[in-house]
Order: sequence, then C-alpha cells, then structure tokens
Amino acid sequence: MSDPSFDDASATTSLVIPVTAADGARFELLAVLPAGAWHQLLYWLPAMGMPARHYLPLAQALAERGIAVVLHEWRGIGSSDRRAGRRCDWAYRQLLQDDLPAGMALLEARWPRARKWLGGHSLGGQLALLCASLHPSVSAGLLLVASGSPYWRRFRHGWLIAAAYALAPWLARLMGYLPGRRIGFGGNEARGVIDDWARSGRSGRYAATGMSQDFEARLAALQLPVLALRLKEDWLGPQASLEWLLGKLGAGIRQIEVINRDDLGGRPADHFGWMETPVPIAACMAEWFTVQDALFAERVQSTA
Repeated sequence: MSDPSFDDASATTSLVIPVTAADGARFELLAVLPAGAWHQLLYWLPAMGMPARHYLPLAQALAERGIAVVLHEWRGIGSSDRRAGRRCDWAYRQLLQDDLPAGMALLEARWPRARKWLGGHSLGGQLALLCASLHPSVSAGLLLVASGSPYWRRFRHGWLIAAAYALAPWLARLMGYLPGRRIGFGGNEARGVIDDWARSGRSGRYAATGMSQDFEARLAALQLPVLALRLKEDWLGPQASLEWLLGKLGAGIRQIEVINRDDLGGRPADHFGWMETPVPIAACMAEWFTVQDALFAERVQSTA
C-alpha cells in the first residue's frame, strides 16, 4: 500500500486514510491539510483512470491557501485493492453507492465541523454531481475542472465520439475490461463503468446499471452553487459539453471561468496540461471559497 510519508512541505500536514467500502473493497484517501486552523474541505474526485497521487500538487496549492483537500481513489486505480478484469467488474453503482459514501462517512467522522465541498476533474466532476444529487445535504457546493457531459452531439466532429461510445464497450466486453493504458485512453477500466459512461455519451442522460434513481430528476432538483473551470484548448471538455451538463441542474449560482495559456504561464490549457501548473487553478478555487464563505455568512446573519 502507499507510503504515508509523502509530505514534503512543512507548512502543511499530509495523511493517508484507509477506507473499506460496503462490499469490502479497500482503497486509500490522500489528505493535505493547511497549517493552523481551517474550516473548508474539498473532497476531490480524479478523472477516469487517474491515480489520486497525481493531484497532490493541486492539493498542496490549496492547502497553502487554507483549504483542506482529500483526494479520492477510484476503484481499480492506484491504492485500490481491485483491478478490472474478466472476473472483477463494477459500474457506476459501486462507485456511487459503496466507495464514495464510505469516503464521505470517514470525512464526516474525522472532521465533523468542516464545511465540505465536492469537486472533480473530467469524469470525476460528472460523478461529483451525481453523488451530490444523491446526498445534497453533504456538500456545500461543487467545483469542476475540465468537466462536462460526454454527450456526442455537444462535440465538434461528434460522430467520431459516437463511434468511440460503440467501440469502447465492445472492446471492454471482448477483453473483460477496457485496456486504457494500451490504447492511450485513461487507465485500465471495468467494463461496467465503460458501459455506463458510453450510455451517457450516446443519450446525453445519466443512468447507472442496477440503480433505480432518476438522476436527471435529481440533478434538476440540485441547487448547490457550482464553480466550473473550463480549459480553453480542451477538446475533451468544450463549452457546449459543459453547458449541457450545467443545464441539467436546478436554480443556483453557476460560475464558469475560462483558463487560457497565459493563466498557466504559457503551458497548454487543455484537459491534462493544467495539472502541471495547478497553482492558478488553486488560486481561482480559493477565491471562489472566499466569496462563497461571505455569502454563507450573510445568509446565516439574515436568518439569525
């Protein structure tokens, strides 16, 4: 398992928190905490196939700005004790009903007074919204980076994307899992996850195999504030894709910020390039937290 001594900055504290899901699956959360007192906590969900440790620079940058970050680990990736294969499969249901609730329960038990937020990158952002629709009282709001609906009609050359939504499930069923590392798309992924992901890409609607919940209705009822950071050169997360995703939500604050090369010091403002220069992203998030804190304080005072 992971080495708990990954902290290299004296100004913050880092923790590795073991988690056991309801079905016995095990994984670890990586936490980076600010020095001194803090009250904001971001539970961050990675992109498909991306290990949690790759977001440690983002977590560090946020912790240095007074925001605690806990990085989720997806089933089958990094510290997870599961690996996708013909005899080991799962779908959105296990992620949403087993893994994420187990992680959130540990955060609530360890830091009950923290104001908690959900956020994610790419598919992680989508699943953060689905999770919030199931547990709207757990989170104060949502932060998305390079995220959007995978609906093929919201992409330029969408017919190529639609073809991928037919090919990926077929390949996953043939191999027993999607060999993402071999084909250059994410990590090795369970065929059930690919089925759920591809279905939402084909239809533009969210559903999870084995779950009876109407996610479209639940998203329409979700009124939490959302900050969405779109990368200007991100062909995997275009404006139309993000608008389709946010358009599913109920009334509430919806703030979209576009990040370009200049913001990232000349580095590509694309789907993954921002991870090499996460400080500007962290600064934008920290500013959002400050504004939302002030709005929350105003609401508390007005109801006192």
